[in-house]
Amino acid sequence: MTTLVDNKKVYFNYEIGDTFEAGVELFGHEVKSLKKNQGSLDGSYMIVRGGEAYMVNTFIPPYQENNTPEGYDPRRNRKLILRKKEIAELASIEGGRGLTIVPISIYSKGSLIKVRLGVARGKKKYDKRESIQKREVDRNVRREFKDR
Repeated sequence: MTTLVDNKKVYFNYEIGDTFEAGVELFGHEVKSLKKNQGSLDGSYMIVRGGEAYMVNTFIPPYQENNTPEGYDPRRNRKLILRKKEIAELASIEGGRGLTIVPISIYSKGSLIKVRLGVARGKKKYDKRESIQKREVDRNVRREFKDR
């Protein structure tokens, strides 16, 4: 399992509850681009429409700019491959108050490209300050032990 793209700010901006694994429907040049560790999950989320799950606002740049098909949108909606039971569960979560489903990372599992989804609740400003303070304290403790 090789991580191709990671959403670095997801644990800072959200509290993550349950996680799910889903396949992603991609073009060939998108797979090549992801395998070069290009792409971004910032601002992306998952929606359920018409009994199908989609990943919205995920940026995957073209692999080779000159060989890209005409009209290619790097932020297009990408279909997620899930079981009907999982889609129904995610649809009920999506409708829940204050919850959203965000991609945490895109990784390869064998020859397949998978995405890890997390059920997230947005953090308040004071929660983010707590996270920053905790990170700084941990950094200082590690620095002290490193010097000894």
